[in-house]
Amino acid sequence: MSAAKYWIKQHELLVFILGAYALSWLVEIPLALQYRDIVSWDLPFALHYLASFGPLLSALLVTGISRGKPGLRALWQDMTRWRIKWVWWLAALSPLVMYLLAALIQAFLGIPVTSPAELGQVDFLPPLGLLVLPLWIFTFGFGEETGWRGFALPRLQKGRSALLATVILWLVWALWHLPLFFYSYPLSILPGFALGLLAGSLIFTWLYNSTGGSVLLTACWHGLFNVTTACIPCKTGFTAAFISTLVMIGAVVVVWVFKPAALSRIGKREVEEGIKSF
Repeated sequence: MSAAKYWIKQHELLVFILGAYALSWLVEIPLALQYRDIVSWDLPFALHYLASFGPLLSALLVTGISRGKPGLRALWQDMTRWRIKWVWWLAALSPLVMYLLAALIQAFLGIPVTSPAELGQVDFLPPLGLLVLPLWIFTFGFGEETGWRGFALPRLQKGRSALLATVILWLVWALWHLPLFFYSYPLSILPGFALGLLAGSLIFTWLYNSTGGSVLLTACWHGLFNVTTACIPCKTGFTAAFISTLVMIGAVVVVWVFKPAALSRIGKREVEEGIKSF
């Protein structure tokens, strides 16, 4: 084994994080520079969606180098783990339930309802209709969750409580979003955005650990959450605020009921062998 490969194997989590940042920011930083008129490029802002694959590609590269085909096979099994009890599929689809509940409340209060057609209106792209579902699930669903939960979380949970691992991952995940505040998000939402990411991180850990490590279900939840909160009409209306509030309440319930040690009744998912984290 070469010295470089041995070092990566011993520090695979650190290498993964740096790789996820580099691959995603390689897309986002040029968009931010263009948006701020620092450069005169003519890049389509639809490239933004390619940034979602940074964590996925980094996880695949680091896994391939440090663990070879067996590691890639195990990661693929997590990405396709669908034979899960039906209650966890309901949990994965819960953003749609929250959207329907928001619509009922809006209709009852006489507030304009965010229609299903409006969910297909997203930043930098023409109206997508139902294609918005695979867009979010395969980009910021699998693109992020394969890395953050499928790769990073079981390594961070080795020797740590699930809650502490989640908080560490939340900080890493939050920093990964930094370039977005230079071309897509206003700085004014930063405190609420960070709090929402923490709540989402707790939900993801609960779902990942409770399903024996199903990246598929966390990707579905992530994608459907984006479907129901990131559409252009959603972001400034009742729907996103209502769903985000429910997620924050749910995160508190998860910590209270399932306890910080594992955030799950069946224990936490850990990497198979001891390695250095950083």
